Order: sequence, then C-alpha cells, then structure tokens
Amino acid sequence: MRLLLAEDEHELANWLCRALKQNGYIVDWIADGRLVENSARQVKYDALILDLGLPGIDGHTVLARLREIDMRLPVLILTARDSLMERVSTLKKGADDFMAKPFAIDELEARLSALIRRARGSEHPRMACGPLAFDAVTRQFTLDDKPLSLSKREHALLYALIQCSGEPLSKKDIYDKIFEDDVDAMPEAVEVLIYRVRKKLEGSALHIVTLRGLGYLLEHR
Repeated sequence: MRLLLAEDEHELANWLCRALKQNGYIVDWIADGRLVENSARQVKYDALILDLGLPGIDGHTVLARLREIDMRLPVLILTARDSLMERVSTLKKGADDFMAKPFAIDELEARLSALIRRARGSEHPRMACGPLAFDAVTRQFTLDDKPLSLSKREHALLYALIQCSGEPLSKKDIYDKIFEDDVDAMPEAVEVLIYRVRKKLEGSALHIVTLRGLGYLLEHR
C-alpha cells in the first residue's frame, strides 16, 4: 500500500518512513502543506498521514481543501495539540482518525489498516504464492491458512519477494529495502535473513530459490 506523509519534522518523518517501509508500505514524504493537494492528484494513495503544523499551508487548510474538491483519500491526522476540541474539530472537517504526538508505531499501523479497510468497504486485497498469502489490510502472512510468525525484517523480505511476481530479487535490492536504516549491517546479513525465512517455510510447498547472478526467487513447487 502507498502512503503520502505530510510532516515537517525531519527526524520524525525519517523514522516513520523507515518503520513503515519495513512493514511493506511505500511512503512518499513531503514537508510543505502546499504540496499535498498536487501530490494526491498525481498518485493514487491509500491514505494520507497529515501533520497539522505544516509550513506553507497548515494541515487544517489542507484537509478543508481536499474535502472541498471531494477527494475521499483517508486522512490520519498527527498533531502535538492533543485536546478534545482539536479532535472534534478535525474529525468534523473530514479527518478519518487522529493521533497525538508522541505515538507508538504499532498503533499508527493498526489505525492506518483500519481506516483503509473502512474506505475500501468490502474490498479485501490479497497477494498469494501457492500456500503463502498476504492480506494487504491486516498486513499479515498466512502459510497453509495458518498465521506465519515473522520478525519485522523477515516480514519485509517475504513482502518484497511476493511482490516480485516470479521475478528474482537481487541481493542488493534486498539489502537496500530492508537494511537501509542499519548503518552497521553487512551485506552478509541478507544471506542470514534468507536462511531464517527458509527455515520458516520448511515443510511447505514454498521455497526461496537462489538464482546465481540474479538473486532470490519465491517459488511454489
């Protein structure tokens, strides 16, 4: 799923982008309220994470403009001003949810999944490769219809592989996607991660195949 993040605190935005990317989201970040409407027109986003204290045009005005042009993009508000009046005001103006800073990333992801699910109604997108299925709303993998327990990096690896639709994913691509935020990670960390995920898939009809010179491929046998 693709998210638009409008946040001018660079440290917070960088952290959010890394954390959400590790869980399979694609995140486009802008730091000025004047860029939101045009960005939302050009790309079909699943949700907007909107800070109220943006430069250029504040979040309240951004939200009002989006609703005036009938843009039904789900909007989750982030703000340092946590008051009942603020919550009621933003929800009445068309926000779908509201979170006060500081917040836990797990709660943010849960709220995003819920508001995207509501926006899509009965639509329940899934990706699959043989016995492995990924639910794009709950962000969960199942193997042979049973929940698959994965660490964040294992989850990110499987998500990257299942997205490739039969195309190999190079070692460099995996490293860039999953270890970008870890300056101490060595390239060999990819092989360790592949090994761990292979162990999780043991006993199933699903395998991660090594293609010499090309990378890794998720294959159903």
